[in-house]
Amino acid sequence: MKKKVLALVCTLALGAALLTACGSEPAAENQAEETAAIESTVEEEATVTEELAEEAQTEAEVESKGTITVAATPVPHAEILEAAKPLLEAQGWTLEVVEFTDYVQPNEVVEGGDLDANYFQHINYLNSYNEEKGTHLVNAGEIHYEPLGIYVGKESDLANISDGAEIAVPNDTTNCARALLLLEAQGLITLDPEAGITATEQDIIENPHNIVIVPLAAEQVARTLPDVAFGVINGNYALQAGLTTADAVALETSDSEAIQQYVNVIAVKEGNENNEGIKALVEVLKSDEIKNFINEKYQGSVVPYEG
Repeated sequence: MKKKVLALVCTLALGAALLTACGSEPAAENQAEETAAIESTVEEEATVTEELAEEAQTEAEVESKGTITVAATPVPHAEILEAAKPLLEAQGWTLEVVEFTDYVQPNEVVEGGDLDANYFQHINYLNSYNEEKGTHLVNAGEIHYEPLGIYVGKESDLANISDGAEIAVPNDTTNCARALLLLEAQGLITLDPEAGITATEQDIIENPHNIVIVPLAAEQVARTLPDVAFGVINGNYALQAGLTTADAVALETSDSEAIQQYVNVIAVKEGNENNEGIKALVEVLKSDEIKNFINEKYQGSVVPYEG
């Protein structure tokens, strides 16, 4: 570019010299105008060069931020993280997602320092896991909630449930309580009012239909629907089984105590919650872009948390 500009200057200068030799005053004025135009062009080229240099420097800075590793269950967590990847890349972060299909390993790998964070559990499960396992995991950010639903198995009408009907529920402490609260909200059982979100089968004080609670690993409930009257299924496992909120005969309501207590979070080992990469991850997952992705893709089966 500089060579072209110099060549142009030389050409114009030569032309100006010839006109001056002929004694033309207008030519002198034209020379001044041409020189000013050339100087302006040179300044513009210098500005462009500076901008390109700044862009190159910015790109170099973006590339240097590093990698964030996150353990996640496939649906919806890993899918949401995949949607977040390009947003993080624009900030200079590489996001690596490692998928798990259970509720134990994602916490173990974060506690052990193998991965930076996990995204699969709600806050009460996290607290319960810490208490039971002696781990040191903390909430780095609330992202979404998944309404727990009752899905049909061998029966389809909750109002006419058969005596002694079996209902499969998640067997982990927090999700079992959540399932029992949902069954109570449908009038199927009555719980000790003091139990709340810590309710267990022993807190059932009225059971007019003699319902049999069948505790199972959360990921197994959907597969047992053909063998039980109904199943209470976590949102992520319902999605994995091809079920949506439209298939549920009952759902947690958005204003229920359970929903407020069961928001899904980014969990990290204590002390890492303020790491730059973790903060960037949480910020992106709470962005309008990701909220829109969640609402459009899951149609109410997964809901962005606004708290």
